[in-house]
Amino acid sequence: MSVEEVLAWVDELTARREGSPGAQAAVPLVELTGGEPLLQEEIYPLAERLVAAGYTVMIETSGERFIGNLPGQVIKIVDVKCPDSGEPDTFEMRNIEALSENDEVKFVLSTRRDYEFARKLTLERGLVGRVKQVLFSPVSEDPQGKWPGLEPRMLVEWILEDGLPVRLGLQLHKFIWDPATKGV
Repeated sequence: MSVEEVLAWVDELTARREGSPGAQAAVPLVELTGGEPLLQEEIYPLAERLVAAGYTVMIETSGERFIGNLPGQVIKIVDVKCPDSGEPDTFEMRNIEALSENDEVKFVLSTRRDYEFARKLTLERGLVGRVKQVLFSPVSEDPQGKWPGLEPRMLVEWILEDGLPVRLGLQLHKFIWDPATKGV
């Protein structure tokens, strides 16, 4: 789809009336995600046009691409890859400096080593004071048994022991539906 087609579709889905700002739409928030949105060059003009139309725009990214080229008004939710993620060398470290006070940083943790990495990066880079939220999320067990999950209670105990001012993030759809369920 072209940027224009996506904009028209968003306006339709959000019940935005012609000439009114996105903030007055029935749904004023647009989140761009799915795979890695920053792999598509059209994401930048699309984000600019959505912001110009008055929408609150969020982009959820794996953190492998530089976020500094996005409009400043876009809320960035950046996933920092931990050592045991299987992708620890894919995170673009320049993203730490490009974060703003409206952004969020998310760590998906599978081991104590991941927790220690996330704790250290959070403290050394002063993330709590620089972004809106720092989220620590336990990885869920793979339904096919390829990897174990991290028990949420264990993660909470680590956070409390260290007095970290971070937020616990749980994938609620995996509690409501079977973790293997797709499309929810």
